[in-house]
Amino acid sequence: MSSLDQYLYDSLTWPEINEAVEAKKVILLPIGSTEQHGHHLPLDVDNFLARSVCLETAKQAPREILVMPTIPYGYNEHALDFPGTINVHYDHFIEYCLDICKSVAHAGFDRILIVDGHGSNEHLCEFIARRATLETDALFASTMWTNLVVEVFEEIRESGSGGAAHACELETSAYLYLDASRVKMEKAVDHYGGAAGKEGSAFTSVDLTKGWGPVKVVQWTSGATPHGVSGASTLATKEKGQRIVDAAAENLLGFIREFRSMEKAKRTDHRVVKPGLPILPSVD
Repeated sequence: MSSLDQYLYDSLTWPEINEAVEAKKVILLPIGSTEQHGHHLPLDVDNFLARSVCLETAKQAPREILVMPTIPYGYNEHALDFPGTINVHYDHFIEYCLDICKSVAHAGFDRILIVDGHGSNEHLCEFIARRATLETDALFASTMWTNLVVEVFEEIRESGSGGAAHACELETSAYLYLDASRVKMEKAVDHYGGAAGKEGSAFTSVDLTKGWGPVKVVQWTSGATPHGVSGASTLATKEKGQRIVDAAAENLLGFIREFRSMEKAKRTDHRVVKPGLPILPSVD
């Protein structure tokens, strides 16, 4: 088998990495979290789902994609009251992930996409991608994989707003499709409202496909849900999961093909006078 048919980054030798660079493969970097997901799902949900979506996509176009090893820990301070949850301070998380992104650019890859599986990482990943783009010659992007399934999930969901926030109808369905043996559906429960949303509020709400309310108030997860679930996990099915994963892979591949041909905008300095001080990191 040609190395170009291999889609796992860490399975290649260094000369094969050079071949992948020359082939202009797009790098997918899954980033998740090790975090409680109720009584019915394991701690690896965010890692497993983000990576699985990347792998399902890469299988369809191995000569266009390389999937990196998953970063398995994220920003998760609000959920530490639940045993098993691992938190990485946001500044450590940003700098660690940024170092990885810059290393990939240093190897010669010029299109890198962060695929996030954990909601509290989302804005941090966007910041990482922004900094990496400004601080290297490569072009970076970021997405939370659930952003790719909004239309399909809205067609098949049975829950109302707030039914797909955490360990919910959406995440549980996707996990059921990918590995039902690890889901304890007999322990699944429903709970509307969580650390960032309150049932019935016109202002504070969170749902993976319906979005946030106009105001964000994030509290300790343990004070908002007794078992860690935010959503309607009992409505999850394997059939919904297949629709969700297939849509995520299809849309991710669509973006990758657009991303490969996307030009990185050239910087134009319009200042008449370029000051000597202050010298701003990565700017001047």
